[in-house]
Amino acid sequence: MDFLLQPEVWLSLLTLTLMEVVLGIDNLVFLSIISGRLPAHQQPKARRLGLFLALGFRILLLLGITWIIGLTEPVLSINQFGLAFDLSWRDIILAVGGLFLLYKATTEIHHKLEGADYSEEVKTVSSFGSVVLQIVLLDMVFSFDSILTAVGLVKHVEIMIIAVVISMVVMLVFVNSISAFIDKHPTVKMLALAFLLLIGFMLLAEGFHQHVPKGYIYFAMFFSLGVELLNMRFRTKGKTVKLHE
Repeated sequence: MDFLLQPEVWLSLLTLTLMEVVLGIDNLVFLSIISGRLPAHQQPKARRLGLFLALGFRILLLLGITWIIGLTEPVLSINQFGLAFDLSWRDIILAVGGLFLLYKATTEIHHKLEGADYSEEVKTVSSFGSVVLQIVLLDMVFSFDSILTAVGLVKHVEIMIIAVVISMVVMLVFVNSISAFIDKHPTVKMLALAFLLLIGFMLLAEGFHQHVPKGYIYFAMFFSLGVELLNMRFRTKGKTVKLHE
């Protein structure tokens, strides 16, 4: 553990932790949306359990880092319709995860637009186990991408595990507040679903070797959220003015 005395190691830990927190935003959005399909008293428990299981899975992946790196080796070649490239297990996992996210976001938008009665009917058929399973499965997809990125930043697995644990603690602290905020504001919930569509498309593109800079995606997300927050403040101010008239 002598490497902990090196200043560059602590800088790497800070960088990796911040990266894990940023990359965890899309995970938090999905978790908030999918847990909203449960009764109110089960939602916090589902979020905590899903995040704890995801944390355990990420640590196991880090301990098997050699196996993870091996998933980048080509296992399937495509040479049809003018396309020629190789797919690894990582590519396949990202593509399938992207399709799953596109499907979930699309169905959630459909349920949202069907009206309150239909939404309540759908909410009752989601079991606790299925919600937790979906949270863990999608976190598995995000885990492969973030861990492979971490390998390029940090040499020591111990630092990776510490960064993942810290980022998960941050997510546990803020997940209920974020979920309550999204659930309270219908326009923000629709915006969050649009984010999930965007992230699903990005994962699908990454799976087929079409690199999309994540900075563009996150900038679009934060810019749209900033505009929506301004709209919310404007609506609140408008209601206050009407009350005083």
